[in-house]
Amino acid sequence: MMVQKIFKNTGKLLGIATISLSATVATSLAYAESNWPTGPVKMIMHTKAGGSADVFIRTLAKSLEPEIGQEIIVINSPGGGGASQMGRIRPAEPDGLTLGVNTLTHFTSMLTNLKGTFSIDDFSWIASTQEDAIIFFVRENSDIHDINDLVAKARENNGNINIGGFGPIGSMQNIGMSMLENAADVKFKWVGFNATPDIIAALLGGHVDVGISNLGALKSFFDADRIKGLGVLGEKRLTGLPDVATLTQQGYDVDNSWLQVRGIFGPANMPMETQQKIADAFHKAMQSDSYQTYARAAGVEDSLMGPEAYTAFVKNISKVAKTQLEQAGVLE
Repeated sequence: MMVQKIFKNTGKLLGIATISLSATVATSLAYAESNWPTGPVKMIMHTKAGGSADVFIRTLAKSLEPEIGQEIIVINSPGGGGASQMGRIRPAEPDGLTLGVNTLTHFTSMLTNLKGTFSIDDFSWIASTQEDAIIFFVRENSDIHDINDLVAKARENNGNINIGGFGPIGSMQNIGMSMLENAADVKFKWVGFNATPDIIAALLGGHVDVGISNLGALKSFFDADRIKGLGVLGEKRLTGLPDVATLTQQGYDVDNSWLQVRGIFGPANMPMETQQKIADAFHKAMQSDSYQTYARAAGVEDSLMGPEAYTAFVKNISKVAKTQLEQAGVLE
């Protein structure tokens, strides 16, 4: 700010030269001190505004901005199961000023529709932040009340039940649906969307019969009694939705480790010191009262892996995703 004020009030060439040198030195010192250069941080999102990941970063930004002393600009870039977002992050400078939130769909996409276009080596995997179970839900006035009703209706209608979720066939939520198909020996019809608000709009408009998403983006609709939950894919019920049983509790043998994972990533070749600074800042901001209130209400669990652990996790979960895609019949 001091440099900007001097620049604004000084028109002499000598003053301008001095300012230029001061700005260079100040930026160099800031980078040397924090490994995270000054300037607005662009958070490129793979969903439209209002999606679960979008709600997460906009909520966290309230405590993250004062933590890093910089503005966070959220840029929504949906499309292609993360393709649009990754296409903007990959060529960016690895300076910590261009980041994104990833989910498991990024890893399934890089094995399916984006195979050969993007790979995990194209990016720096900086930190994990959340684990989040997915929920099957319907309109409040639906005659489907739980997973058993859903399975029965699919059998009665020869699989003509439309289920809407994020991403194409092979996305994280689509695999969750496939797990239920395999466990119940039924078939559903998948309808992919670019954001949770689109899923909800399609459900409430009668264009799909069932939705799949995470609680964070759904909570207000549950609170307003516009939707009701059928089942949770996870080891335990959600604290924010305690009346909705898990799929396992309803008698279906599914892989409860298949949780939505949200993390922070950036361009490849980002210095490890920079990555660690970013991870530490995110994890510290997550301890704020405002964020913790949101997280517990949304039923998400904190995940605090740093760059080394998260990179190892990404490599492993990509192998798990490949196995799940093969079992779902998406990969041969």
